[in-house]
Amino acid sequence: MTELHVHLDGSLRPETVWELAAEQGISLPAKTAEELKIMMQAPVPCGSLEEYLSRFAVSKVCLQREEALERVAFELAEDMAADGVTCGEIRFAPQLSTDLGLSQEKVTEAVIRGVRRGMEVYPGITLGLLLCCMRGDDKETDRRNRETLELAAGLQDGGIVCGVDLAGAEAAYDTGLFRDLFREADRLGLKRTIHAGEAAGPDSVRKALELGAMRIGHGISAAEDEQLMRELAERKISLEVCVTSNVQTKGVPSLKDHPIRKLFDAGVRVTINTDNRTVSDTTLTEEIRLVRETFHFQDEELKKMEEYAAQAAFVKKRGGQDGDGEGSRERREE
Repeated sequence: MTELHVHLDGSLRPETVWELAAEQGISLPAKTAEELKIMMQAPVPCGSLEEYLSRFAVSKVCLQREEALERVAFELAEDMAADGVTCGEIRFAPQLSTDLGLSQEKVTEAVIRGVRRGMEVYPGITLGLLLCCMRGDDKETDRRNRETLELAAGLQDGGIVCGVDLAGAEAAYDTGLFRDLFREADRLGLKRTIHAGEAAGPDSVRKALELGAMRIGHGISAAEDEQLMRELAERKISLEVCVTSNVQTKGVPSLKDHPIRKLFDAGVRVTINTDNRTVSDTTLTEEIRLVRETFHFQDEELKKMEEYAAQAAFVKKRGGQDGDGEGSRERREE
């Protein structure tokens, strides 16, 4: 199985966060590890994307030290391997772990060490890292984002950092605000995916395409625009769809209203992902089961979505051949 969209800080084991907090002398708003687990998971139903994102707060506090970052990266690799994932891309924003003085470079190096160790212990899985830029409209955010791009460009020949992303509050910060940033990403030769069409309408997806996105994170609002769906299909742009998360963040009113079937039937390259394994309390196996049972996808259709994911992966699978999709072109050697 291939997973293209999973956030590191949304996929931490609650017991690990409990232990890290104790080691680092951090006071948690929970009396037990079980209470902490509840706080780290999005409620069902969840009120909004902002409420969903609030579940990351505890994790962020504990991810300000290199040893913690290395540990959680290894554990996510371990959890993905146990789930049957053979190729995956983990994304995180290095700038969010600099509160205690770590540089973005040190943060990323720690995550790389954890992922590399995960692949050594579990040789059946290939993992890549996507460095996230964050939405915002102030000079400091722009400075940090450009630093993230430069860092990704300097590491992309190493075979683990394989691209960049744009994440954050989509409804608050229009995708078009980041045109210059992604022009720079293109100049640096970086592969690019952008969160769009999750908390905003199809225009957000269209702008992400204008910014040079090779894949779209979520992208479900494209189902509201027939012409946009045709364009996505014709250009072979894959959508990183996360069904459980989309329901929780109110990207769709309810599970039955999710447009994954409509998008797939329109020829859009839909892929299945978890988004945040802990926050959404899910696995890739569970997401596939949910899609199969709710939307009556047949085995051959699920296989087709897996092919879309494999072809769209930015990371080069170890010991295998590159896919033939848009995301795999001109891929650098490890």
